[in-house]
Amino acid sequence: MGAARALGAQGILVAPHAVYLNHRTRSASITLYNPGAEPAEVTISTFYGYPVTDSIGHFMLQVPDSVDPSMPSATAWIDAFPRRMTVAPLSRQTVRLLARPPQGLADGEYWSRIVISAMGGAVPVTGADSGGIAIGLSLEIRTIIPLLYRKGTLTTGIVTSNLRAMATGDSLVARLRLERQGTAAFVGTAKGTLLAENGSIVASFQQPVAVYYDAEPVFALPIEGLPAGRYHLRMELATERTDIAPELLLRAPPVRDSVPVVLR
Repeated sequence: MGAARALGAQGILVAPHAVYLNHRTRSASITLYNPGAEPAEVTISTFYGYPVTDSIGHFMLQVPDSVDPSMPSATAWIDAFPRRMTVAPLSRQTVRLLARPPQGLADGEYWSRIVISAMGGAVPVTGADSGGIAIGLSLEIRTIIPLLYRKGTLTTGIVTSNLRAMATGDSLVARLRLERQGTAAFVGTAKGTLLAENGSIVASFQQPVAVYYDAEPVFALPIEGLPAGRYHLRMELATERTDIAPELLLRAPPVRDSVPVVLR
């Protein structure tokens, strides 16, 4: 049997983590940085997709088989310049994004995903019976970031329901239903705190969320070492994000929910 050996994969660092366009400016840019020691061949592409939750509450990207006019897709009218390039080692490249929306576009928020595909060097694969033959695998590393195009005055919000929690191993697993309100995706942060009977915080978490349609995500809090007893779980969803400029976030009042928890 042969043994495989892999070197660290070379990728492209991308900033920002999300692109916001509006109907007045219709343009933005992303910056690519190659931290590796070899040139990277980079291709920019787009597709329509949005996050949903699966049956066990994990976020995944939903990509429809086809896009019909009823879907808020911006993919067909987003251009990138350049679309293909070579980024030298330890160098940066700016990619300009330009929106060409159709005439008469209705007010609303439209979505797309930007794919940054980087081809790096070959990863060597060696085996005990290789006979001195060098074999390499070419790697393609993809980074996918969201693009949101906004026209008109938009609103967002969230309604929570069916909050429940259960201890599983050394974690408290919480899940709740989130129903998006308004005319745009809810982009913010989910915060959870577990309180003892005396009101002290014994565990907490913060996790970024993006709710484009209704979702039912799952969250986990560490409870290893906590004694058996009664606790209280508090959840809050707020339109706050540390990785997105405040002026780009659509604001909505924080939404809170809570549920009693018994650890045995």
